[in-house]
Amino acid sequence: MPLFRNGAFVEDDWRFIEADTPLPADGAIVVGKERYLAEREALAGRADPVGLVLHAGETVEGLEQDVRHFGVIALEFPKYNDGRHYSTARILRDRLGFAGELRARGEVLRDQVHALHRCGFDTLDVSHDGTIEALRTGAVVFVREHYQPASLEGEEQPASGLRHRLRIARGQA
Repeated sequence: MPLFRNGAFVEDDWRFIEADTPLPADGAIVVGKERYLAEREALAGRADPVGLVLHAGETVEGLEQDVRHFGVIALEFPKYNDGRHYSTARILRDRLGFAGELRARGEVLRDQVHALHRCGFDTLDVSHDGTIEALRTGAVVFVREHYQPASLEGEEQPASGLRHRLRIARGQA
């Protein structure tokens, strides 16, 4: 799947390792929650970065102390209408303070991109052709004024005057 980060499509530096595949000796890897919990000690000793993928229905329960060690956390969206990981993203960013790359992976529609960003996702690894094309051509439009705060620190500034509770996305007046 094409990887979209910081407004452009880029090469993926991370290698997703299936549960039954041997771990490579080096390189940045991403493993599932079950494998991470089973091999926590061995993975903690790796010289290269380790990431985590959470599949639909999996939570961060049991990983609260570990999230700061991951370079990337990918949240799987098997269907566009499965929104459980929106909450997971907010928990990771707002409650657990995860500052690494937060990736939405799978079936994401272009209408969801803005909401994903506000929940804290900064990278998209999407399979939907229409979304890929919309990102490629710049057809995804972001709303810049909100009353609910975003999860990405520094993304917004407060408005002044009568609308003091309004938040304006960075770079907007």
